[in-house]
Amino acid sequence: MSENQLKQQHEFNKLSKRLRRQVGQAIADYDMIQDGDKVMVCLSGGKDSYTMLDILLNLRDHAPINFELIAVNLDQKQPGFPEHVLPEYLSSIGVPFHIIEKDTYSIVKEVVPEGKTTCGICSRLRRGSLYGYARQHGITKIALGHHRDDIIETLFLNMFYGSKIKAMPPKLLSDDKTNIVIRPLCYAKEADITRYSEAKGFPIIPCNLCGSQENLQRQVIKEMLQSWEKQHPGRVENIFRSIQNLSPSQLADQQLFDFKGLEKLRSEPTGDEDSAFDDQLYPALARV
Repeated sequence: MSENQLKQQHEFNKLSKRLRRQVGQAIADYDMIQDGDKVMVCLSGGKDSYTMLDILLNLRDHAPINFELIAVNLDQKQPGFPEHVLPEYLSSIGVPFHIIEKDTYSIVKEVVPEGKTTCGICSRLRRGSLYGYARQHGITKIALGHHRDDIIETLFLNMFYGSKIKAMPPKLLSDDKTNIVIRPLCYAKEADITRYSEAKGFPIIPCNLCGSQENLQRQVIKEMLQSWEKQHPGRVENIFRSIQNLSPSQLADQQLFDFKGLEKLRSEPTGDEDSAFDDQLYPALARV
């Protein structure tokens, strides 16, 4: 093995360990997988879901708990979709899998005007089919391949276009309370996943229905965040950490914090408040 090959192998090993550590930490932090779980890994054929499946397989084989994995793909009957790719790949690595065949493509094309973004309705139809399969087959966790960048982009999409501070939680109970969704890649960077996927040589299937449309709102957000990260390295990581460190009393949501009830919590002044406040701001001037 040449020196260059050794260097590449070393870099890949570091990348692999980092992603496994991040996924393991996310699972532990949010208690995503418990002993006896049957985890449905939603496989689209993209880099994110391939990487998620690969890392979960490794964790399954080394984790101190027992859990099952089943890969599930929704064949939306897109014209030209290579139906053979996923079954051949999953069979080659010995992973139990199921292909759900449902023509959501025709529905999307029928209800969405030409030139308009199809991502929203496509996502809803896809989610409905996957949730239904999970309920019918004793699935206890549904694993989606959203990574850290997806979560941050969704935060800004909801802020800019929906007037909400809302992102993608690492763990979610569905609205009908019958399914639990987990996002094991929530700590992983998209750039790392891209490198990992390329190194592993996964048989990527591009999304020609919605992913290739130009001028999508998400792409605009992605470019904004990439620009910020180039100018101010670490900013995107700080944004993600801010999602984990909310202060409801410092925002303005009346559902999260009882602003109207503050009067009931107010105390009568004792006369020592000014000095105590100064001591908090300037510890070096603390009085003995």
